[in-house]
Amino acid sequence: METLTEFLPAIMFLSLIAGLFTALPVPIVLAAVTLIFAIIALALGEMRFVHLSLVPTRIYGGVIDNAVLVAAPMFIFMGVVMEKTRIAEDLLLTLQKLLVRVPGGLALAVVLMGTILAAATGIIGASVVMLTVMALPTMMRAGYSAPLATGTVASAGTLGILIPPSVMLVFMSDLLSLNLAKVFVAAFLPGLFLAAIYLIYLVTRSILRPSETPVPRALTTDERTGLWREALVSVSFPLILIIAVLGSIIGGFASPTEASGVGAFAALFLGLIRGRITWNVLGEATDSSLRTIALLFFIFATATAFSYIFRKVGGDDLIVELARSLNLGDWALLFMMMIMVFVLGFFFDWIEITLILLPIFAPIVDLMDLGDHIAKKDLVYWFTILVAVNLQTSFLTPPFGFALFYMKGAAGNLVEMRDIYRGIIPFVLLQVAVLFILIWQPELAMWLPSKVLGN
Repeated sequence: METLTEFLPAIMFLSLIAGLFTALPVPIVLAAVTLIFAIIALALGEMRFVHLSLVPTRIYGGVIDNAVLVAAPMFIFMGVVMEKTRIAEDLLLTLQKLLVRVPGGLALAVVLMGTILAAATGIIGASVVMLTVMALPTMMRAGYSAPLATGTVASAGTLGILIPPSVMLVFMSDLLSLNLAKVFVAAFLPGLFLAAIYLIYLVTRSILRPSETPVPRALTTDERTGLWREALVSVSFPLILIIAVLGSIIGGFASPTEASGVGAFAALFLGLIRGRITWNVLGEATDSSLRTIALLFFIFATATAFSYIFRKVGGDDLIVELARSLNLGDWALLFMMMIMVFVLGFFFDWIEITLILLPIFAPIVDLMDLGDHIAKKDLVYWFTILVAVNLQTSFLTPPFGFALFYMKGAAGNLVEMRDIYRGIIPFVLLQVAVLFILIWQPELAMWLPSKVLGN
């Protein structure tokens, strides 16, 4: 009985991992494991009924009454409105025309579009599907190789997980009790750096293998007429949205929560200017947003309950003792955690990984000290950005890369699944390379917060 009590947190954690491999919805698995092990803990005397009665209070205070999480619904709504009003579609079509004679121009347009879309929405599923529907058929008709085209679209669509205002960064900041504005600012340069790496790779590959990225025909006179005015309008609308959100945060005019409301209003206003806001569009955007928000908050509520019970049965103590017993240095622990995130990315979505691992990693990160490499006060923020970059691979790595499924569902028979798998390999390697660069040069993430926020 004492052995069971000692290893109860480990059994609970492994049971959750096993449950996630089933076909059951994630929140159902979280709720079931939490309830089962709460009953076991009560039977073993590890918990009292009063602790169990505090779970609803914990969920209310941690999720429902959480001011930071209010930003998530607004950012989701903002992204859906951008999709429904076709502002993003206008931008992609214009970029394609501007770069039509550049080697790899269509691929470069997709990455630029993904970067701007990431800063304007932060919703991965919508970005990948939108880029697939709009760009992939055009790239295939232009003669692009299927692996390169699919890899470009999938990787560009996942930039929203890192570039603010990422919904994932909102949840990660709350899980680790961090300043969301500082996390947003810290993620900005790494996100742009990763996009730049994609662009450099595509240009280089287009020069070395021109057959994979043929230059399409020149624009006709009619197509060139008014192109720069069209470009000004198409680019300015997303930029206005980005400035409204990130500018209000960085400028100190609004908190991230308030900026999410500003962004939602700006998206509606821009859609109204374009004459594309109708009652049907508004209804579809609201319905889609509510479905996404409901799923996310259901997961977050059950994860909060799981985390509470896990701590009550001694989970935190077990993790800290395990980290100490391994007798590894802080650098070895850091790389071990990064490897765990990367490996789990083959099987789980970012939601499951962050909700499972971040509460477990938090006490370990608090104990770490990397000396002069990174200041102690910045360590947890730097670690958060490392995890965010690492989690991008979870969308692209088979067998359960969700971006790949989004793409295949939207592309239909246009491409084969094997082409998608082949296409993402170089982009996953680029993401891993950027992760190592961030580990080597933490200032890439922490320089901008120190300059803008002064901390």
